[in-house]
Amino acid sequence: MASAILIRPLRETDFTAWTPLWDGYNAFYGREGKTALAPEITQITWQRFFDPAEPVFALVAERDGKLCGLTHYLYHRSTTRIELTCYLQDLFTDPLIRGQGVGRALIEGVYAQAKAAGIKRVYWQTHTTNSARRLLYDKVAQHMGFIVYSQEV
Repeated sequence: MASAILIRPLRETDFTAWTPLWDGYNAFYGREGKTALAPEITQITWQRFFDPAEPVFALVAERDGKLCGLTHYLYHRSTTRIELTCYLQDLFTDPLIRGQGVGRALIEGVYAQAKAAGIKRVYWQTHTTNSARRLLYDKVAQHMGFIVYSQEV
């Protein structure tokens, strides 16, 4: 039987264990090899997690002392709410243990952090082809029907 999953804030000592998960997340979205993120993006992202002036946060999933998942989220203003809103930007689980509740536990961890901060809305986006994860997302949140547009400027 698998041991319990611990959801906790990222620690500065987690960099070596976090990096393969971060790389796996980016590879899933095609950011590897020639299209990989520049190393300075990873370094700045990492630094932001520990900068109290930044509204960017990270939780990790740990099982048996080993990191097995991550989520990064941020708080921002909205024109349709008084309180801040939480955008769950990144979510990744070690492929070897998918389907064992790690993703759900990470999402629920973000819900708990947002609620403790007085935030009432958590949202995220995923690729339409991410059908396996969408099965989970449909259980823990409501799909609002939006299509995302983006343009580099």
